[in-house]
Amino acid sequence: MTFRFAGFAAVSAAALLVAACSPSTEEAPATDAAPAEGAMAPAAGDPMVGGAAMSPNETIVANAAKASNLTTLVAAVQAAGLAETLSGTGPFTVFAPDNAAFEKVPAATREALMAPAGKADLTKILTYHVVPGRLDAAALMQQIQAGGGSATLTTVEGGTLTARAAAGGGITLTDENGGTSTVTQADVYQSNGVVHVVDTVVMPN
Repeated sequence: MTFRFAGFAAVSAAALLVAACSPSTEEAPATDAAPAEGAMAPAAGDPMVGGAAMSPNETIVANAAKASNLTTLVAAVQAAGLAETLSGTGPFTVFAPDNAAFEKVPAATREALMAPAGKADLTKILTYHVVPGRLDAAALMQQIQAGGGSATLTTVEGGTLTARAAAGGGITLTDENGGTSTVTQADVYQSNGVVHVVDTVVMPN
């Protein structure tokens, strides 16, 4: 099915992509580059997302609330009421669409999804962007190489995303409808996972 989102003003503070259900007990393996939960000190300062420093000692929710390029995402998650899970221990890998990604989707359906009647569909899309475990770019590339050029990621929503290496060493995601999204900023470590900013909203079946 096809869904679209609208541009919304940022709502006060509370969320990013979160799962409505608990993560799978089967977690992706951590890599040496991944931070210890709650205790990573960056070597050269905290990475910046949307003009704000992302602390590896804060949760995905706390960091997302600070990023000016994730305000539409924060608004969507607030509307879905999905803030609590990603404040938990996780770990989670979140593919976070930025504001420009949401602008690619027409406004009418975005508005419909933000309404109470659209909550179930909104939740389905948001949880499709979350993978249980902590998968940084190195771990994703290892899976892609082991898979002969692609890796299948099972999301919290229950569907799959296909990760591939992009030209220049980046990573792309292909959704179940054939749509493609590119990771524009990888490895933003959190105390309870890792965030990769992406340029397009991926859509489940």
